[in-house]
This record gives sequence, structure tokens and C-alpha cells, in this order.
Amino acid sequence: MRATGNPGAQVVSVGNRLDVGTVAGVRPRLHDAVDSGHGDLVVDLSGLEMIDATGLGVLVGTHRRALAAERRLILRGVPPRVMRVLAVTRLNRVLTVELSMAAVA
Repeated sequence: MRATGNPGAQVVSVGNRLDVGTVAGVRPRLHDAVDSGHGDLVVDLSGLEMIDATGLGVLVGTHRRALAAERRLILRGVPPRVMRVLAVTRLNRVLTVELSMAAVA
């Protein structure tokens, strides 16, 4: 986890669900964002209420795609419930989670 201040980063928001029912629409948006931009790709999860294994897979796949494109995927605004899922699955060790400046202070 890192605190980041990257005002030039490309930001993509994810809706309130990232699960088997929504990944068909989210995955192409994330992949297009990786392929079409430069620098950090920030995925805003602040409105995320539900994530399942399929949604986690999309985040990991997008992370790998970003690495292949020499970019960095950063998760922003991760709700506590989703952070617990990342911790239990140990994905918090793989994916970069942006800490708010309030959490750093």
C-alpha cells in the first residue's frame, strides 16, 4: 500500500458492483484504459459495494496487463469491506492500494 499524489494519472471509476454480472462491461473499459493511456492507471473503487472472485480476477488481470504495458495499476478509495477481501485473499500484497493522506498522517 502506498500513498500517492499523482494528479496526472488516468482514473477509471468502477460502479457499485464488480461481480460476475458486471465484469463483461467493466473488463473492456479497464483494458482499453490500459492500452490507450500512459503512466499510472487509478481504479476508483469508492462506490464499490460488492465484489466476488470474478471481480477480483478482473483486477488481477488488469494489473498484469498494466505491468506488461509498463504501467502501474493503483486502487483508490477501497472500502473497508473490500479491503478485508483483499487482505484475506492476500491480493493486498500484489495490488497497489492508494492510502488517503489522512490515513498516512
